[in-house]
Amino acid sequence: MKTEKNILIAFILNLIFSIIELLGGIFTNSISILSDAIHDICDSISIGISFILEKISKKSVNDRYTFGYVRYSVLGALITNLILIVSSILIIYNAIKRFNNPVIINYDAMIIISVIGIILNMVATIITKENNSLNEKAVSLHMFEDTLGWIIVFIGSIIIKITQINNIDSIMSIGVSLFIFIHAFKNLNEIVKLFLIKTPKNISLNEIKKELLKIKNILDVHHIHIWSLDGIRNYATMHIVTNKESFKLKKEIKEKLFKFNIIHTTIEFEKEDEFCYENSCNLK
Repeated sequence: MKTEKNILIAFILNLIFSIIELLGGIFTNSISILSDAIHDICDSISIGISFILEKISKKSVNDRYTFGYVRYSVLGALITNLILIVSSILIIYNAIKRFNNPVIINYDAMIIISVIGIILNMVATIITKENNSLNEKAVSLHMFEDTLGWIIVFIGSIIIKITQINNIDSIMSIGVSLFIFIHAFKNLNEIVKLFLIKTPKNISLNEIKKELLKIKNILDVHHIHIWSLDGIRNYATMHIVTNKESFKLKKEIKEKLFKFNIIHTTIEFEKEDEFCYENSCNLK
């Protein structure tokens, strides 16, 4: 409940400021503020989705969703990152166009708006810093990135005021948009890997097999499949060759795998002289 409340507060703060920011960008003629406004609107959508999914994720497993509702958060992340990538490309395109047609920037208003942006985003970052859930952790990261972005705008607006070089605004816009694009693309890459059921990063099948073979009475481990539903909690299925199948052995295996953050395991026991019908079991 506390996690949901924190995300909701961050959502309200971000949405209110996004509207102020959008109006401020139009008033100041600053494309860097306008670009950040679009980014913050995308963040608001992301946080809104996170809030909804935080509630949905608490639904119990049922006959139609036997793995639960965890993947809904991944789908939300996919949509949000696609929005961020498209908006970043559009912002960079318009910022480059403005190089040829620079406009007068209201730098005093930019300074005021950037100060408000820094304060509000810092408050949202502090509220969500406890990271009680994956959603809250993602929201906190968004807020921290936004705070850094506004610090850049604040410094840039002071430089514009001193130098009167209005194209600095476009340079800042491109810089912030590239930063957002790179991070969104990295996140999208990880999401695609999840949907393709790739073995989670930082997990080595050889290392897992080596650890399991240290357990007494385990003769071989094969047909290992490891995947993740949300990039945090991992699942696994495997065949264990043993002549002494027992509840205690199964418990030892699960405890070993839990160290790799594998929270759900399906184990099939086989005798030493038993033929395995899975072709992939024979692959070395």
